[in-house]
Amino acid sequence: MTTMVAREPRRTRPFYQDMSVQVFAGMAVGALIGWVWPQSAEWMRTLGDLFIRLIAMFVGLIIFCAVVHGIATVREAKKVGRVAIKALIYFEVVTTFALVIGLAMINLLGPGRGMHVDLQSISGSALDPYLKTAQQITGSGFLLSIVPHTAISAFTEGNVLQVVFLSVLFAFGLHAIGADGQPMIEMIELTKRIVFKIISYIMWLAPIGAMGAIGFTVGRFGIGSLVSLGAMVGEFYLTCILFICLVLWPIAHWNGIRFWRLARYIRTELLIVVGTSSSESVFPQLVDKLTSLGCEESVVGLVLPTGYAFNHDGTCLYFAAASVFLAQAVGLDLSLGQQLGLLGILLVTSKGGAGVAGSAIVVLVSTLAATGTVPVAAVGIILGVHRLMSSGFVAVNVLGNALATIVIASWEGAVDRKVLSERLELGPA
Repeated sequence: MTTMVAREPRRTRPFYQDMSVQVFAGMAVGALIGWVWPQSAEWMRTLGDLFIRLIAMFVGLIIFCAVVHGIATVREAKKVGRVAIKALIYFEVVTTFALVIGLAMINLLGPGRGMHVDLQSISGSALDPYLKTAQQITGSGFLLSIVPHTAISAFTEGNVLQVVFLSVLFAFGLHAIGADGQPMIEMIELTKRIVFKIISYIMWLAPIGAMGAIGFTVGRFGIGSLVSLGAMVGEFYLTCILFICLVLWPIAHWNGIRFWRLARYIRTELLIVVGTSSSESVFPQLVDKLTSLGCEESVVGLVLPTGYAFNHDGTCLYFAAASVFLAQAVGLDLSLGQQLGLLGILLVTSKGGAGVAGSAIVVLVSTLAATGTVPVAAVGIILGVHRLMSSGFVAVNVLGNALATIVIASWEGAVDRKVLSERLELGPA
C-alpha cells in the first residue's frame, strides 16, 4: 500500500510583485515614452546605462569569487580540466550549429535581395570606432588579450576572458597550498555573499533600467524608420526561434531537462537582457539561480563564466545572418564556398570578441575585413537596427549558457536531480 504525501501549497503573492512583470511593465512604459516623446532618447539611455553599470561593476568580482571558490574547493584538480574540456567542446559544437542555421535561413528567406544599396550613400564616420577596435581581433591579438597587463586591469577593463584566466591561475595556486588557504577560501565565500546581497538591492532598479533602454531604442530610431529593415529583423527573430526549437530544446530533452520550465525559471533575466541588450546585467543572478537548481558550485563557477567568454549561440546566429544579408543588400551573390569560408572564420573571430565593448559589430567588421568578400562599409546598413537584433541574440546567449551549465553538470553527476525538478516545477521564488 502506497502512502500519498500531500505537498504543502506554495504561497502565492500578488502578480505585480513578480520581478518579470515589473520589468515587462517598465519596457512597455519605456516604449510608450520613446514613441510619444522621442526627444527623451538620450535621457532614457542614461537610465538604461546606469543600471547596466551598477551590475557590471560587480561582474568581475562575482566571476573571480565563483571561479576561485569553485576550483579551490574541488578535491581533484583533474576534475577542473575535465569539466573545462567538456564545456569547450560543447560550446564549439553548438555555436557551429548556430552558424549553419543562420546561414541556411538567411539564404532561404533572402531579406536583403533587391535592396540594391549604394555604399556611397552610407556615412563611414559611424563605423570609425568599430574599425579601430576591430584591428585588435587577430590570431596573435586574441592570444595576447587573454593575459591582462596587470592583475587589476582585468577587472578595471571589464574583460571577461582576462578575469576568467586570472581567476583560474589564482584558484590553482590556492588549491596547491592546501589547508593553509582555507581562511582565504572562507573570505572569498563571504565576499561573494556580500556582493550577491548588494546585487539583490540593485535588482529593484531593473524595471527602470529596462524602461530606459527600450525608451532610447524607440525614441532614437522610431518605428517608421525601421520598416525598410523590418524583413531582416523579422528573419533574425525567426532564426532565433528555430535555433531554440531545433538545437537547444532537443539538447535539454536528451539530458532530462524541462527546457520551457527552465526558460520560465529565468524569465526575469531574459526580459532584462531583452531590454538592456547586455548579458552581463544578469550574470550574478544566473550564478545564484543555477546553484539553487542543484548544480554544484564548482561546475557553475567554471562553466558559466567560460560560456560568457566562448559560448555565443545567439551572436553566431547574428553573424551568419548579418554578413550574408549585407552581401544581398549590396547586390553580391556569395557562392557556397565563400559562405563556408565565412563560417570558418566566424568560428574563430566570434571567440575573439570576448570582453570587447560592442563586440558583435566589432567582430562582424573584422570578419568582413578578413574575408574581403563583403565591403566593410556595408555594416552601416544595419547599425540602425543592431540594437533591436542584439536584444534577441543576447537573450539566446543567456538561455544557451544557462542550459549548457546544467548539461555539463549533468554529465559530471554534479546536479541534484530532485532539486532541479522541484525548482523548475515551482518556478522562481
